[in-house]
Amino acid sequence: MERLDGYLIGIDRGSVLMFSHFDEGGPMWAGSGPREVRRAVRFSGRFRRPPSVQAVIEMWDFDSATNLRADITAEAVTETGCELVFRTWADTRIARLRAGWMAIGELPGPDTWDLS
Repeated sequence: MERLDGYLIGIDRGSVLMFSHFDEGGPMWAGSGPREVRRAVRFSGRFRRPPSVQAVIEMWDFDSATNLRADITAEAVTETGCELVFRTWADTRIARLRAGWMAIGELPGPDTWDLS
């Protein structure tokens, strides 16, 4: 976690392999219709309250013979983590995908009490 000098703001970031369905014939590659994959993310430190989380596609390998449809977001954001959610639909075929994330939020101060 990175602390910005003079402020109680933290920035944390990372990446996660969401899936690799080409090798195993998984639903993102072999399926059709609405599909989704979720991956849990744990922040390297605790935020004072749930941070703002940005999710991005860092790498993807897809079938060029079908339309490309994708939605990626962060859901269930808490002070300690979130879920990255990737969705596609119809005939889109995706072999593998890696997602990146960045969380920005307020950090607990030296006088903040932890009542959990």
